[in-house]
Amino acid sequence: MLVSSRLITAAGIVPLPIAARAASLLFQQVLKSHSRLFDRLGDYRYSSFGFAPSDLAFEFVIRPAGDSIQTFRRGRAPTADARISGPLFLMLALVEGRLDGDAVFFARKLTVTGNMEAVLALRNALDDSAIDLVKLAGDMSGPVRRPVMGALSSIRRRALEAAGARWN
Repeated sequence: MLVSSRLITAAGIVPLPIAARAASLLFQQVLKSHSRLFDRLGDYRYSSFGFAPSDLAFEFVIRPAGDSIQTFRRGRAPTADARISGPLFLMLALVEGRLDGDAVFFARKLTVTGNMEAVLALRNALDDSAIDLVKLAGDMSGPVRRPVMGALSSIRRRALEAAGARWN
């Protein structure tokens, strides 16, 4: 898919501090809008979750207990208690609860390693959250909110269609 591949390529040349700041801003916006997101994790709140998009030059580690996200260049993230890897747009769609996580996992579009119970607890927490990353990014965009949301919605839809994924 042309748009996504260009976007992913462009993201690869972004300096790490800028990528980290963007990830942090979006993560904080998610937490602000969904303050009880990690409540269902129980003791897994103290786990670390690694996310390694296979098509992006960055990896992320989230620590729910500290409401923190760290960004690393691919291959440089510390070991996490649980790690999920796969295409970026599939992972983002799962965060939003727009895809059937079991179907994506069993189709081998995602790889999960480490503490599977922690991943299941995270999935259950996300399933109830109704996160809309496009809306949250738009809310952060000020006066260019509408065009940003339109562009991101279109990119999200085309990326998932190209991956053969269907919305829930």
